[in-house]
Amino acid sequence: MLDTKVKLQYKAFGLSVQSDMILPELSACEEAGTAADVTVKVDSFLKNGFDAKPYDFIAEDHMVTVKMPDAGVFRVQDGDKIIVSPYAGADEDLIRLYVLGTCFGIVLLQRGIYPLHGSALAIGGKAYAVVGQSGAGKSTLASALMAKGCRLLSDDVIAVSFDPNTGEPIVAPSYPQQKLWQNSLEAMGRSHESLRSIFGRESKYCVPLTEGFHAAPLPLGGVFELTKTAEQGGISLKPAGKLERLPLLFQHTYRYQLIERMNLMKWHFEQSAALASRLAIYRLNRGESEFTAPQLADLILNTISTEGIVHGT
Repeated sequence: MLDTKVKLQYKAFGLSVQSDMILPELSACEEAGTAADVTVKVDSFLKNGFDAKPYDFIAEDHMVTVKMPDAGVFRVQDGDKIIVSPYAGADEDLIRLYVLGTCFGIVLLQRGIYPLHGSALAIGGKAYAVVGQSGAGKSTLASALMAKGCRLLSDDVIAVSFDPNTGEPIVAPSYPQQKLWQNSLEAMGRSHESLRSIFGRESKYCVPLTEGFHAAPLPLGGVFELTKTAEQGGISLKPAGKLERLPLLFQHTYRYQLIERMNLMKWHFEQSAALASRLAIYRLNRGESEFTAPQLADLILNTISTEGIVHGT
């Protein structure tokens, strides 16, 4: 149920969350009763007073409001409030999809936390980000890395902050779940029969994680941009050039379209420059028609090991 008098407490992206909504994807907060960093409230008032086109994000006065068809109106304010005005009969899975993705991505931007769009894996005591456009295969590659002993910190939104003393970028874990397409599950020999499909994407499934989730923050060691081409055969990896790094980080910032609207261009440039100067950043390419995730995973692990990004894997 969406509206409840019981305030539920969770944790995600390094933040404590108090919610009117049941958010089963999130981990329970062990310190229940403490002041929350973020509150999620259900309130009908937005539906009556907000007039904008669907998917048109309106940013003003430290808040962003958007109307999502078939779901409701969502507002994120001051980096600590998410307000949901659901439409009558709206699917709860769809509402949570927007809350846990778009809304929390905006929360991070408002709090000065850099959100990358991709998956983050724990490898050799550091976090490594796999970024790319939708459909590039980020989550599938993350699963292939997990099959080789790596653990997941985040899927879809990667929360990166900077240590105030050292300036080192740190990744906070999100919540123990992946989203995988049916063909990726089948290629890895996994069944989708017991999994819940994502609303509107009947062949993409939510995969809860039990053993493979890394629940503690880790320093960010590098970024791998995954792309695909129509060419047949082969995979390749090369370091991103100095002039490619800033555009690459901008393109793979979660909801990057909002950065200018939220007056965050200067902040984002400074954060991107800090990341670009400290991190190893690579461009990883795969063919479109072949299942190459295991080979890509080996290439990433070998690169991390042999090029001394970390000592050992």
